[in-house]
Amino acid sequence: MAQFTRHQVISEMHRTSMVPLFYHNDLGLAKKVLQACYEGGARLLEFTHRGDFAHEVFQELIHFSKEHLPGMILGVGSITDAASASYYMQIGANFVVTPVFREDIAVVCNRRKVLWSPGCGTLTEIAKAEEMGAEIIKLFPGNIYGPEFVKAIKGPQPWTSIMPTGGVSTDPQNLLAWFKSGVVCVGMGSQLISNEILANKDFEGLKETVATTLQTIQSIKDDL
Repeated sequence: MAQFTRHQVISEMHRTSMVPLFYHNDLGLAKKVLQACYEGGARLLEFTHRGDFAHEVFQELIHFSKEHLPGMILGVGSITDAASASYYMQIGANFVVTPVFREDIAVVCNRRKVLWSPGCGTLTEIAKAEEMGAEIIKLFPGNIYGPEFVKAIKGPQPWTSIMPTGGVSTDPQNLLAWFKSGVVCVGMGSQLISNEILANKDFEGLKETVATTLQTIQSIKDDL
């Protein structure tokens, strides 16, 4: 069962404004990545459902975070069906992120009052998702749409909360463009947790990268 309420998750997404995305089938390595992100100041992490037995790794990360990382909010990403969403919520997912908008996923998440963030690519999709209760819309793939798309969406719908994923980097100018356009949060995968970091097991470097990126985001938000 979820350890954090939907409102707590939303609040943390607004506060830190960054969700690291990550998947690996090596539990030991996954724990090190999670801890490095936590020590760097991240309080959210989306574990993407992309490999065989990913749920087993995720469940162990849930136990690990409860015991060693107080306040760390773990969610699951790349969910494409209601059954998977239900299973992950049962083993502790605090939020569910999807690459597409599916009403069946909305229903099961709303039933448990767990935050779900659907991947949308048109204003019509976004509006429909919000009618179904979506609080934070995932703009995916972010690099295809870009900050100008967000700015255009915020014109007729200033109440819409958007989290781009894909095409978001640690570069300050890239982050500035996204937050200036009106996003409330960004999802960052390989641009933050790179293959090089994983290959070299440079967890101290990851911790520093996370901390620096969070500081950059906060500085940008303070100046807007």
